[in-house]
This record gives sequence, structure tokens and C-alpha cells, in this order.
Amino acid sequence: MQNDPETLLIGLVSVSDRASAGVYKDEGIPALEDWFARAIAAPAWRTHKRLIPDERPAIEAALIELVDRAGCHLVLTTGGTGPAWRDVTPEATLAVADKPMPGFGEQMRRISLEFVPTAILSRQVAVIRFRRAAGTAATGSLIINLPGQPKSIRETLEGLKDKDGKQIVPGIFAAVPYCIDLIGGPYIETDENVIKAFRPKSAIRPKKD
Repeated sequence: MQNDPETLLIGLVSVSDRASAGVYKDEGIPALEDWFARAIAAPAWRTHKRLIPDERPAIEAALIELVDRAGCHLVLTTGGTGPAWRDVTPEATLAVADKPMPGFGEQMRRISLEFVPTAILSRQVAVIRFRRAAGTAATGSLIINLPGQPKSIRETLEGLKDKDGKQIVPGIFAAVPYCIDLIGGPYIETDENVIKAFRPKSAIRPKKD
């Protein structure tokens, strides 16, 4: 089936030995789908989901397949970003990258440090991987490593707000739509009650009736 170029394709990858073995139910992917249902105002979107163990070859293969074959514009992983021996999601992500995007990891740790000092142990990274079809310009996919817990996922994406809803620390998703613009993906509009996407004025399109 050929993908609609106006549909946002999102890859969701949960990296967990125990969840992939059925020892417990994965919570990361459902939390992300719930969040996107609230946050994305346009365009239409759909997900490709993968639940895999903490094995670097499996993670690399999943990321490559979601970008190169499924054509995902955005891929989000959860799990495997700590300092333990089997936490290899960042290494796998960097291995499939064309361009590192270090600002995402820096901002995620900044947000998490508002809650716990152990946020400095997190090694989340973000990268861009490009794909090129014959006779067409290269288009990219943004791959971001997220925390594993639903609460931390939401805080990382949305950022921190005060009791009146004023943004204190921007969430990382504020920068995602413009990044997707720059690498050839569809134009993403968000529900500003959840997260306000930031673009330069010259990049903002008029809202459709």
C-alpha cells in the first residue's frame, strides 16, 4: 500500500526485555498513542508499532525498517537509555544516523532534572536518518529516544507549566513540527492546549477552513 504523502507516519518502538517477552504489559506505546490523539490537530496520522528486546541489532533493524521501508517521518523509542549494560538504545540510534540532533537530549535532561537528580544518568539522543528514492530529493526521519515511564514521556514532550498553564520549560515536541518541515515531511499542526508548535513566522502556513 502506497503511503499518502499528507499523512504523518509515526514509528513507536518500545525497547524492553521483559515487555517483549510478555512478563508485563508495555505502557510506553499506549501512552504515546494517547498523547498524539490529544496533541496532533492535523494532518491525519497513523502509527507503526514495534515491541523488541534490549538487543542492539534488533533495535537498529527496527529503526531502519521504520524509516526506510515504512517511511515514517518521526520515530520515537522508549526504554534502554540508562547506564546499565543492556541499555543500548542510544548506541543503536546513533549507529543508524546521518545527523545527530543533540539539542533534544539536552532539553529532555533539563526537563527531567526539575523532578529527579538522577536525570543526569539518562542518555537519550535524537538523530535524523535520510532516505532517497530514485529520482527524488532525500527526505528524512527524526528519531528520538524518550523515557520509559508514561508520566516522564508526557513531561518530556509537553514541558513544564505553572498552575495557570503558562509554559515554564518548553517541551521537546514544540520543535518537532518545524524539524519535520525542514527534512521533507508533512506540515504538523498541534492543539495548543497540549503543546504549541514553534515555527519562524515565514514558515507558518495559513490555517485551512
